[in-house]
Amino acid sequence: MQDDVAAAEVAHEQEYVDTVYRQLIRSAASAQRLAAEGHSRGRLGHEGGLVERDAMVFQAARRLASLDAAHEGLVFGRIDMRAEISGEPRYIGRIGLRDDNRDILLVDWRAPAAALFYQATPAAPQGVVRRRILRSQGEQVLGVEDDLIDAEADTDLPIIGEGALMAQLSRARDRSMHSIVATIQAEQDRAIRAPERGVVTISGGPGTGKTVVALHRAAYLLYADRRRYETGGVLVVGPSGVFMRYIERVLPSLGETAVALRSLGEVVDGLRATRRDDPAVAEVKGSSRMVDLLSRLVREPVPGGPEELRWFYRDDVIVLGRRELDGVRRQLLGGGPRNRTTTRVASALLDAMWRQVRGERALERTKGDFVAEVRDDDRFLDFAAAWWPVLDASGVLRWLRDPEVLHRAAAGVLDEESERLLAKSWSAGEQPASVEDVPLVDELRYLLGDPPLVDADSMADTLRDPELEALGLADVALQDTRAELAEDRAESRPRGWEAPTVRVEDDGYAHVLVDEAQDLTPMQWRMVGRRGRTATWTIVGDPAQSSWPQPAEAETARERALLSPSGRTKEVHAFHLSKNYRNSAEIYDFAADYAERVGLAADLPEAVRTTGEAPVERVATDLETGLREALAELRGRVEGTIGVVGAAARQVELRSWVAGWPEVADDLAGGAEARLAVLTGLETKGLEFDAIVVVEPEEIEAESPTGRATLYVVLTRATQLMTVLQTG
Repeated sequence: MQDDVAAAEVAHEQEYVDTVYRQLIRSAASAQRLAAEGHSRGRLGHEGGLVERDAMVFQAARRLASLDAAHEGLVFGRIDMRAEISGEPRYIGRIGLRDDNRDILLVDWRAPAAALFYQATPAAPQGVVRRRILRSQGEQVLGVEDDLIDAEADTDLPIIGEGALMAQLSRARDRSMHSIVATIQAEQDRAIRAPERGVVTISGGPGTGKTVVALHRAAYLLYADRRRYETGGVLVVGPSGVFMRYIERVLPSLGETAVALRSLGEVVDGLRATRRDDPAVAEVKGSSRMVDLLSRLVREPVPGGPEELRWFYRDDVIVLGRRELDGVRRQLLGGGPRNRTTTRVASALLDAMWRQVRGERALERTKGDFVAEVRDDDRFLDFAAAWWPVLDASGVLRWLRDPEVLHRAAAGVLDEESERLLAKSWSAGEQPASVEDVPLVDELRYLLGDPPLVDADSMADTLRDPELEALGLADVALQDTRAELAEDRAESRPRGWEAPTVRVEDDGYAHVLVDEAQDLTPMQWRMVGRRGRTATWTIVGDPAQSSWPQPAEAETARERALLSPSGRTKEVHAFHLSKNYRNSAEIYDFAADYAERVGLAADLPEAVRTTGEAPVERVATDLETGLREALAELRGRVEGTIGVVGAAARQVELRSWVAGWPEVADDLAGGAEARLAVLTGLETKGLEFDAIVVVEPEEIEAESPTGRATLYVVLTRATQLMTVLQTG
């Protein structure tokens, strides 16, 4: 009988969903007609027609992209209200749609009218009797899951299924994070719809949905104030490329594509770093002490640059040696960031040269005569270009490969051991930039500054006018030479150290979302903070999962990063998530016991479901055989993803073992979409798997000062089954 009722309810919902999809097709056709009309305006032959064309085509393309992204799972929810409030059900979807009469067919999940779908609870029904989730594949409704919200209401509405949340949590995982738009819980919804201004912090233990809630908040902000956030841009920063690939489908599935997703190694335009430094080196590079070191570095002479300018002028021999050139350099550096002084280099050098003019024949001429004679001489131009080139940040950071330069910059800033670690790191042959190098490059970008923008035609006109004051004109002539030198440096730089091409004033965003915020180093906070000086923020994290060993230093850097340009502290709205939706209670109890045993002071959320499957601890005499056996068992028991996690030093061995087993070849196929993944502990940040094998947990614990926190993260990644494998 219950099956018949369920089938009838599914058929009824299918009729409504069919109606909505027919309207979706009509809306897409309307957008296509708008695009065609826009293109026709462009053929009118005047500027107004071109402006209209661009506006119409842009709006049509955006609408089509939204309609296309929302196609899968378009209609996912319904609420039925008390009869005295509303006699009609309210359908909730990924976007809003109206029929040809302008009547509402589908309410966008972000609209105020959809809030009750998420906020109504049995304790506070707010007029909602039943909440229904529609499970669909494409345009077909596969089933429904109901929650009775108001048990006191006089209603004959059928209640189908085990409840939407539990049904969602029981599904098999794949290698992508999915939208939770259909099952957002009330405490999550409060964070999503928090006030727009200031900073929203979302905290909570593992599995509480912090990341996906923050992504839904980004989509909500774009809906609530599209002009501000689409124009200014939304930046999402996560810990790794693996993590960013995992979350990349969430926002497009909600109809939002105007978002920049960047791992910490990709925040600076022109750099993409994936290599990680050893923990000890990473701790030095991440420390705020590097600010002083880099500030000294940008004042250094260019390595390999000329150290003397010798010039014969009438009866005088003019010599600018190291002492005189140091004085000119100090003078220029006192006038602002190094690259911003390029238009003053010639005048500063010429002033220093003129001060040495003493001979009678020379003094018969004016300073203007002297400048006019020297300024166009190729020898002078070549010297100035080599002595004071426009510098790029990546190239300057590589100066630290010279032990003498490093020692001068680090003196009094770093202790001997820290300096030794940096020297060893940067002398280990040609390597691509590390994730920890990226904020150092960004710091140097701002310390160096952008070179002034000079119009090429204006340069030529200036050089042709002999009556103009000569001072500074040689710098104009230097621009082409400097551009050629910059190209030469870029061509000779190893891959992975490409110079950023975006100017520093182009870095700002309207909203910045930082996930796994507890892991950011002080230097990374400075880097991210520059992107959000005038932005609103969403910050997500859990201190117990931190991989940064100096939390107080990071907290200070975070507070500075969140200041407004005027130095004002932004208003903070704090939200805490208390339910663990990822792990079974059995798995999370195991992880929580570990956290308490090693003193992590972890935030311990309540796991909402049980499976009866406790984690399995195995001791193997042969690790490869033990891993093969563990994987064979898990592959037969779960349909979704499986993770194999071990210490960084064991990755090559683990990957070679797994790659050599024919029975798991299909599970490894598909690259980022593969069912089976071998990862380090840090790479599992934010991820989840149906099952996981933790290989030699003591090695994970011992590989860094924060290894216990990393192992705690690993122990909270599985949704169904977990095996802990060790040899002793």
